[in-house]
Amino acid sequence: MANNSNGLELTVQGKEKKGGSIVLKIIIYIVCIFLALLSVLPFWIMIVNATRSTTQISQIAISFIPSTHGFNNIKILTSKDTFKPLLGFFNSFIIAGGSTILAVYFSSLTAYAQVVYEWKLRNAFFSFIMAIMMLPAQVTMIGFYQMVYQIGMTNNVLMLILPSIAAPSMVFFMRQYLQPALPIEIVHSARIDGAREFFIFNRIVLPIMKPAIATQAIFSFVGSWNNLFTPMVLLTDKKHYTMPIMVSLLKGDIYKTEYGCVYMGLTLTVLPLIIVYIFLSKYIIAGVALGSVKG
Repeated sequence: MANNSNGLELTVQGKEKKGGSIVLKIIIYIVCIFLALLSVLPFWIMIVNATRSTTQISQIAISFIPSTHGFNNIKILTSKDTFKPLLGFFNSFIIAGGSTILAVYFSSLTAYAQVVYEWKLRNAFFSFIMAIMMLPAQVTMIGFYQMVYQIGMTNNVLMLILPSIAAPSMVFFMRQYLQPALPIEIVHSARIDGAREFFIFNRIVLPIMKPAIATQAIFSFVGSWNNLFTPMVLLTDKKHYTMPIMVSLLKGDIYKTEYGCVYMGLTLTVLPLIIVYIFLSKYIIAGVALGSVKG
């Protein structure tokens, strides 16, 4: 009888634990769904407002149902002299793409030197990078503009691309990722086999860093694409205007601000970012899975 009662108690306890785990999973799913909807909601409101007229937006600021004024907003948008979407997309893509490539490659190269090589000032150099991370870009903008003006490159997109070679926060992230992910023995073996340093970095280290590179590439591309402050300071020629500059100028109409038109411009600006994220998200997921397996 005692054995039977103990067995019943264990069965009841097992069912209670199973029921508790199911309830916990349901709560986790509900929280995740809520956070996902909260993240998607601003984008959906922006897309819906892009299909509404200025009058509708003024009367009811938030709506979840699309309207029928989308094509009219596109016509108004393309009729404005300050908004040239093809030119804006081209300039923004050149600047954001070039900045991302330079930032990711040279930050990975710097992190590789920090992790693999033994040299005297390695720790001091890393402390210097950490100190630079504390400085906001706005603080150095006056000196940067003076330098760019003195060398006569105020209307050159290269001055929006080349400075991305020095990306302290990205160097820090790459270093932290590379320290546990890169076995030093692989580098030593490649050197013994006669491989040169750039060959080792490009063919061995970069593939290991794919998840980190994809993550930082998304952040770098989004940050450079959405950057308004620096291009507004350096660019005065309309042929070099980026999409954020063109969208910001839509609010400057003298007589009336077409809010539906502004939301349409914002929607067009966001679309490439969504495409880039969809393209690179698989590498981020692979990196998370790899990290969980290692753990």
